[in-house]
Amino acid sequence: MEDGNISGEESDSIDWNTDDELETQNLPPSSSSTLIIPGGEASIASGEASSSTGPSNSKLINHFIGMGFSEKMVVKAIEQDGEGNTDSILEYLLTYSALENCPQELENSPQAEPQVVSDNCSSDYDESFLDDFSDTDSCHENQENINSMSDKEKKLLFLADMGYTVEEASIAMDRCGPDSSVVELTDFISAAQISKAADADLGELSDEEKPRPKHLYKDYNKQKKRKFLDYRLWERKKQRGYEKKLRNEDDEPIRLPNPMVGFGVPAEPCPVFHRTLPEAAVGPPYFYYENVALAPKGVWSTISRFLYDVEPEFVDSKYFCATARKRGYIHNLPIQNRFPLLPLPPLTIYEALPLTRKWWPSWDTRTKLNCIQTCVGSAKLTDRIRKALEEWDGVPPMSVQKYVLDECRKWNLVWVGRNKLAPLEPDEVEMLLGFPKNHTRGGGISRTDRYKSLGNSFQVDTVAYHFSVLKDMFPGGITLLSLFSGIGGAEIALHRLGIPLKNVVAVEISETNRNILRSWWEQTNQRGTLVDIADVQQLNGDRLEQLIHTFGGFDLIVGGSPCNNLAGSNRVSRDGLEGKESALFYDYFRILDLVKCIMGRNQ
Repeated sequence: MEDGNISGEESDSIDWNTDDELETQNLPPSSSSTLIIPGGEASIASGEASSSTGPSNSKLINHFIGMGFSEKMVVKAIEQDGEGNTDSILEYLLTYSALENCPQELENSPQAEPQVVSDNCSSDYDESFLDDFSDTDSCHENQENINSMSDKEKKLLFLADMGYTVEEASIAMDRCGPDSSVVELTDFISAAQISKAADADLGELSDEEKPRPKHLYKDYNKQKKRKFLDYRLWERKKQRGYEKKLRNEDDEPIRLPNPMVGFGVPAEPCPVFHRTLPEAAVGPPYFYYENVALAPKGVWSTISRFLYDVEPEFVDSKYFCATARKRGYIHNLPIQNRFPLLPLPPLTIYEALPLTRKWWPSWDTRTKLNCIQTCVGSAKLTDRIRKALEEWDGVPPMSVQKYVLDECRKWNLVWVGRNKLAPLEPDEVEMLLGFPKNHTRGGGISRTDRYKSLGNSFQVDTVAYHFSVLKDMFPGGITLLSLFSGIGGAEIALHRLGIPLKNVVAVEISETNRNILRSWWEQTNQRGTLVDIADVQQLNGDRLEQLIHTFGGFDLIVGGSPCNNLAGSNRVSRDGLEGKESALFYDYFRILDLVKCIMGRNQ
């Protein structure tokens, strides 16, 4: 999943809620706020025009002047488009402003096919998602990802790319309605932000010093104008046909099962499954690939198609431990005669964290934690919750309960005292995910790195259940190629099953993670050979030939490529398998296919 910063002053405002969780949260609508604009009029935060009295033309002019446009430009826009369509007026103003800022670039562009202006025109434009729209292929790739989203997700993506936070965008959509235009949403957020900034500025001044907030508009709207113009230009390109889908996107998407129990889980009644693997998928070698279950549309169909048309097995780790972790697994392992690791791990919060029971209020009905993330809630957040609860002697009202529970589910907060919540400690996360105690502790590894490494790891009990069929097949030990090995979830699962690790080639980009695995290897007195490789892209055919010659081939090839561009928490660059990090899936397939070819040739 996407890496995130740990804690910090503002971390509690980041929306790390993902589709991977047990329950979804709905941001409550914010109350209306007002702001002062030049001319002394009040503008409602929903983005509506001023409510002051006077001719409508004057109100409309003042409204747009308050957004930072010049009076001359506003009058010209109204003359051009009339008073009835504020969307059209705003588009004209944004376009005219951009033309003034970048005359040469736009003059050189053919009018019949407007182009995105050069990055040199404005530093605010550096991170625009339209930078990639310089040719047809990139338009196809970006549009394919966007077309897979709902209308609400598209608007959230556009607003996030325009520089707004997910929380601001969500509140705006709640207040303005799902059918509201991007213009209305940006007006709402702009008004709310300026009102907040004005209140902060005025709060530091004496009564005599409190005038004019006009300066608050200009810097903010400079970036807003550019971003919105980019959006309009992209819409025009889309209408000219750049939105056509690739053929394989029309395939029927793979549907996620409910309940998400794959081919069976311990202690749950499941039908007996039988499957026939495609001939190209039959091992040896065995392979096992993992990633987030709730990926963008078409992702799992593509992964399955590359991995020899093997159907994915979707499993939620809440059936193996006290935390949810919805994952998809594509593998060619047998599915009969599986068995779990013993002793069985705790399956509820109370069992996993018994000291919390004393403080757990009756109105917090959680029995499972949500998906472990790479970041945790801040001290600022938990202190705010404490103050909200201390205002009530007994059971807080439903509104406070809802606020607290929403934050608890989002950040996996647990009760550690009266009115006191705290994020999970790294050693508690290790226990929940099936790793040995202190597995990520020490050796110069920070708490931030511990959370990040654990958040990106396997749930060991789940993986071990799938690997259990290998125990009788490899009594003398197994040779493992571990791609994107992380902190060694696959290695630990095999070790805990009692399968000797004869040879392990671990490929992992993070030096911190490589050090964690190496430390575990030494502390558990492994007798096999561990080879570290830093980058999957360095693992070419010659190197694989050498390794296969040295070890006699690989018995199992495991990997879970980065989910940064797949996870639901990433609302900005959720680009599927075309994303920078998640495209590394193709290296997993490349290496697996090379190993199969080399081993097949050697046989």
